[in-house]
Amino acid sequence: MKTMQRFLTGSAVVLLMFGLSACDGMSRRGQDTAVGAGIGAVGGAVLTGGSALGTVGGAAVGGVIGNEAGKR
Repeated sequence: MKTMQRFLTGSAVVLLMFGLSACDGMSRRGQDTAVGAGIGAVGGAVLTGGSALGTVGGAAVGGVIGNEAGKR
């Protein structure tokens, strides 16, 4: 079960990174938000051992931080 959870978390991270490559036409603030969400998701997954709640929570926090950083 643990192997499957790690595989799914890794797959989600890879898909997220491919999704971030579509940021070309976005505003700088939108790019910062997307990148922050991606980094937050990875961080949340690592810190919680691949927990789905930790991954989603990390993405949310990272997105907010990226959005605020993009206001500059």
